[in-house]
Amino acid sequence: MALLRTAGIALAATGAAHFAAPKVFEPISRLAFPHDTDAWIKRNGATELALGVALTVDRTRKAGLVGTALYTAWLAARTASNRRPA
Repeated sequence: MALLRTAGIALAATGAAHFAAPKVFEPISRLAFPHDTDAWIKRNGATELALGVALTVDRTRKAGLVGTALYTAWLAARTASNRRPA
């Protein structure tokens, strides 16, 4: 449980960093969200912050794990669907 709590803190901090330093996330975010990237950076930051907090609390950890898995799959799918053909 300590590992999940630590991962949650790290994910929440990363989410908060989307608001503190959004330009850092622009290059990677543009891969999945080529249109309206700035708004997506904020949305993703809020999502990661919420999921991270969910992982840190015993009562919400299971939902946080499911949410994080779904979010990760969705990000991968978005990135894959927006790749330019070689």
